[in-house]
Amino acid sequence: MEIFLNTISAINDETRIRILRFIDIYGEVCVCDIESSFDMIQSRISRHLKILKDGGFLRVDRRGKWAYYSVRKPLDEFRMSVIKEISCLGLDIPVFNKGCKND
Repeated sequence: MEIFLNTISAINDETRIRILRFIDIYGEVCVCDIESSFDMIQSRISRHLKILKDGGFLRVDRRGKWAYYSVRKPLDEFRMSVIKEISCLGLDIPVFNKGCKND
């Protein structure tokens, strides 16, 4: 039950839905790229990413001081259907804006 509630909670926020769609579109992205593209502070982005990760949607790969997020694979049928539905919403998703200066 707790896993299900974490999953539902993760998608119960417009910003998280937009971030999830952004990552689904652009693939693996650094936190700083999301921060730059969404014009939001890093702590707020990190909070949303943690919730999406805890909800089972994202995986994180840490490389040095940077954290890169991507849609977790494989995804179960429920999470795949959620991502598919999100892709049909016609959301205003920002253009990818490279935020990391020292890649």
